[in-house]
Amino acid sequence: MASILSVASGRKGKFTVLSIGLIVAMGISSFAGKFEKAQKNDPVSFLPGGTESLKELDATRTLPSGNTAPAVTVIQVDGPLTASQRAYVAGRIKNLNDDRPLKAEKTGPPVISKDRTTALIITPVVVDYGTNEILDSTNEIRDRFDQPPAGLDAKVTGPAGYSADAIKVFEGINGTLLYAAAGIVLILLILIYRSPIFWIIPFFTVILAEGTSRGLGYLLAESGVTINGQAGGILPVLVFGAGTDYALLLVARYREELRNHADKHEAMKIALRQAGPAIVASAATVIAALLTLSLAEVNGTAGLGPVGAMGIAVAMLAMLTILPALLTICGRRAFWPYIPRVGSSGTDETHGLFRRIGDRIAVRPRRVWVGATLLLVVLSLGLTQLNTGLTSGNQFRGSVDSVQGQEMIARAFPAGSDAPSSIIVTDPAEAPEVIAAVSAVPGVASVELVERGDVGVRLEVVLSGDPYSTSSFDQVPGLREIAHNASGSDVLVGGPTAQEYDLRKAAVHDNRLIMPIALLVIFLILILLLRALVVPMVLIASVVLSFAAALGIGTFFFENVFDFPGVDPSFPLFVFIFLVSLGVDYNIFLMARVREETVSRGPRDGMLRGLAVTGAVITSAGIVLAGTFSALAVLPLVFLTELGFTVAVGVLLDTIIVRSILVPAVVLDLDKRAWWPSRLSR
Repeated sequence: MASILSVASGRKGKFTVLSIGLIVAMGISSFAGKFEKAQKNDPVSFLPGGTESLKELDATRTLPSGNTAPAVTVIQVDGPLTASQRAYVAGRIKNLNDDRPLKAEKTGPPVISKDRTTALIITPVVVDYGTNEILDSTNEIRDRFDQPPAGLDAKVTGPAGYSADAIKVFEGINGTLLYAAAGIVLILLILIYRSPIFWIIPFFTVILAEGTSRGLGYLLAESGVTINGQAGGILPVLVFGAGTDYALLLVARYREELRNHADKHEAMKIALRQAGPAIVASAATVIAALLTLSLAEVNGTAGLGPVGAMGIAVAMLAMLTILPALLTICGRRAFWPYIPRVGSSGTDETHGLFRRIGDRIAVRPRRVWVGATLLLVVLSLGLTQLNTGLTSGNQFRGSVDSVQGQEMIARAFPAGSDAPSSIIVTDPAEAPEVIAAVSAVPGVASVELVERGDVGVRLEVVLSGDPYSTSSFDQVPGLREIAHNASGSDVLVGGPTAQEYDLRKAAVHDNRLIMPIALLVIFLILILLLRALVVPMVLIASVVLSFAAALGIGTFFFENVFDFPGVDPSFPLFVFIFLVSLGVDYNIFLMARVREETVSRGPRDGMLRGLAVTGAVITSAGIVLAGTFSALAVLPLVFLTELGFTVAVGVLLDTIIVRSILVPAVVLDLDKRAWWPSRLSR
């Protein structure tokens, strides 16, 4: 591996590597502009295979209304609708039918509430699955109601309205996050290197890697991988964060070697051979952890696995090829005004903040690691407030039309009127019995037979509660059981509420399956890298504890400070994958250097020297990664805001407490036993 990694440091090799890297990267980056359009943001596309709601959806698609989603326009006043207001409603319906919006079918007569304050106008919109045309159709309907008469309030909601609002948010994610992440990385690089020119080299490389990753993301989507706006938005954060971290580690080692060698090629060769394996192992850890997401039942989660792993791989390759080639070509002058000269002073194992921290820890290491552990345990207590109340109905930060429309409906109709559940009864003769049984279920406002087809008959079930609330989701199992018992033939219960119930159930399954598999994979990689068993166990335990503390802090703030409605059931899995894999990254950077020093200096001095020379660069890398993940907070989605906050907090915890204090204290306390069963333990 060492000879392969050092190719970019050769006198001729640097030009060859740079030329090939630029040609390949720019060629693939030409597809980057198509990445956003290739994403699928229709919630239906993420349903796990084999679920009852997906079977119901497939059956419904064969019916006359099966390829439509209702756009429900809610018109509401404080008192009963006047004659002129009713005339406005009738005129809007006529307008919708005379000049139908894109993909819209005939709009039916208005549905007036019992208190006569609210009218519902239902416009079926043809859904072309796999495309985002429903957004254009819904926007055109909204345009027809954008200037209602004084006293009237009009909002478009229903399945079409919710889908359109979600798609609109996701469509803007990539550009917003790209600029936010790039801006944060740019500022931090300038502050870290304190050079007016040097930051250009790593920044250019990471920009190139990000464009390449989006080009490859488009190719993955075209090959059949389900990628939504959420995964597409996380991709640039991963590439910017991880890519900049790898650049910082390599540059730090290169600068160190420039102080020891007059030849820049020799300095880069040693830097690549010493830091390269740690970067490869670090990337392999994150890639392996992300690929475990491919086992998820939820298609959106499974899609993040390959696209995220691809982004990390691209970032790693760019930082081990294009970056060292550029650094070697530019030479030591690029560091101006702080040019590293042979024999000049810099961060070493004998002085500095992290050497002083290590010396203090070494006095009583056991007391230190016990105290650090107790602190993380206390921070984890916030998990007692964890709730999974975040749904597609309250996922937006701020107000959107679909949510406002749903609230208006709930004031005048049964709350589920705009998004009824659906039941397919294959034997029409059994429909009356199913209707009678389901009508008696508490929480069901009405049941109606709405259409017939080759698959049987379809019933619409209006729930009394909000169809996008957890209480309505909890009704789905009982509703299915009663419907199944009422019919001797196959009965399928689906619709928006059942679909989200199935998604949430699959998310819980994914949490239980993927977390232990990811831990095992990361543990095996650590064993191969460090050639020991005890140290990998320490590292795994430390990052799991850090994950629990970060999740506890996040939960506390979501409940008591930000007043968020809760977290998505898949949220712990996302936080776990990012924090455990990226948290292990910093421990790999640290312990790979500690092992290198331990070989010649023994376990105690090896730990202290490794901490001293890597402390500053790893802390800088942690700040960069926390900063890039915090960019997720600029988006108007609660889930991504929570994810960015929690991962940023977790990375800082891992950088400041786990890697700087907890792990060194445990390793110093264990002494040579930490490296059991390798020869270092003897």
